[in-house]
Amino acid sequence: MGLFDKFKRGLNKTAQILKTDVRDLFKNEGRLIDETFLDEMRAILFKTDMGYESVEQIVEEVAKDFRGRVVTLEQVMATWKSKLGELMAQDETPIRYAESGPTVIMVCGVNGAGKTTSIAKLARMFTLEGKSVVLGAGDTFRAAAVEQLTIWADRLGVGIVRGEPGAHPASVAYKATEQALATGADVCIVDTAGRLQTQKNLMAELTKIQGSIRKQIPEGPHEVLLVLDATTGQNGISQAQNFTEAVDCTGIVLAKLDGTAKGGVVVAIRQSVGLPVKYVGVGEQAEDLALFKPQDFVDALFADMEETTAAER
Repeated sequence: MGLFDKFKRGLNKTAQILKTDVRDLFKNEGRLIDETFLDEMRAILFKTDMGYESVEQIVEEVAKDFRGRVVTLEQVMATWKSKLGELMAQDETPIRYAESGPTVIMVCGVNGAGKTTSIAKLARMFTLEGKSVVLGAGDTFRAAAVEQLTIWADRLGVGIVRGEPGAHPASVAYKATEQALATGADVCIVDTAGRLQTQKNLMAELTKIQGSIRKQIPEGPHEVLLVLDATTGQNGISQAQNFTEAVDCTGIVLAKLDGTAKGGVVVAIRQSVGLPVKYVGVGEQAEDLALFKPQDFVDALFADMEETTAAER
């Protein structure tokens, strides 16, 4: 399955709701763009959790282009896609690799966001690229998390460093980077315990984990990826803001995109936080991870609508 098809599958629920509601706007051959239309359009876009600022910018663009005119669905859709592409624009930013030695990736997020599965997907991606991987099971407070990560490590054939139950996560991060250096591993992925963004002591712990990594690899971690659950919608924005304040997050992995009709939250996160969305989870299997490409995202969001419209001509 290609990247575009993965996006299309991941955005299916969002795209279906958008298609149904938008087509209701254009029951006739054309529609007058007036305040009534703009209000109806605004309500539809809000359903996808794109966020107030993003929605208003899209509405303003449509008003600027078409106010007072009778237009078709295709004309309005072209403006939506163009404006969304502009709002989503970011450099294509896959993993920033170390110039030499292991690349260290620290992964954080709230409980249940999908960190462990996202780590497994990243590890699989790296192994398929021919890279050797060591995992650090830094969620020492949840035995189930360590076991789950161990199962994935065995399944994927990658190394794993585990700490004793209740051990400080910073010590696991230290040992994982130590093993990565000793074995010449290409990538070391360090898991951290899930925490609410309001738990200040646990947020401070993330800084300690970073410090322990830097004792072994001064320029590490090279990436600090924040895993957000797409099904939480707008709550993901406050999570991203708080985690970014605690540690220098470099990017976002948006998990469970396939499980929500609020896929527009990607737009809101980009606008509110400014962090690049690096990868999106589009299913439960290890291969269900896609490099985030804004134009693919926009095209996939409207693909079904365009196909249906073309078929009806």
